[in-house]
Amino acid sequence: MITLNVNNSAHQVSAEPDMPLLWVLRDLLNLTGTKFGCGVAQCGACTVHLNGEAVRSCITPVSRAENQQVVTIEGLSKDTTHPLQQAWMAHDVPQCGYCQSGQIMSAAVLLRQNPDPTDEDIDLAMSGNICRCGTYPRIRKAIKDAAKIQKQKSNA
Repeated sequence: MITLNVNNSAHQVSAEPDMPLLWVLRDLLNLTGTKFGCGVAQCGACTVHLNGEAVRSCITPVSRAENQQVVTIEGLSKDTTHPLQQAWMAHDVPQCGYCQSGQIMSAAVLLRQNPDPTDEDIDLAMSGNICRCGTYPRIRKAIKDAAKIQKQKSNA
């Protein structure tokens, strides 16, 4: 048995230590917001936070996450009030939506590390996340707006 802390809840899972965290999240814990894209850490659809850092869960063995803090898109906020989720909705960012949970999880780390990113900062931080629909301009606008929302919340 492997002990995981996912979205602030403890879970015991019966999985091989080398099983990708993605499949534990999706198949064993039924947290399907994290998506399978490429399986080789190139597209970003499977991005989750491991101890506050963005990782590709498709190549992260579940043993690496044992007794660590894992946050998925479902754990970012309980009621879609995270500034990124608000901005994503305001800008109608998703087209097909498949990559969006990974995009948001990567953007959350960016805004934690850099609360006032430039276009170049955003492009650099988000370069590992592929959107086949090409919503990159809306993603950039949403991240900038989320930074403003985040600032307003911290000043309140």
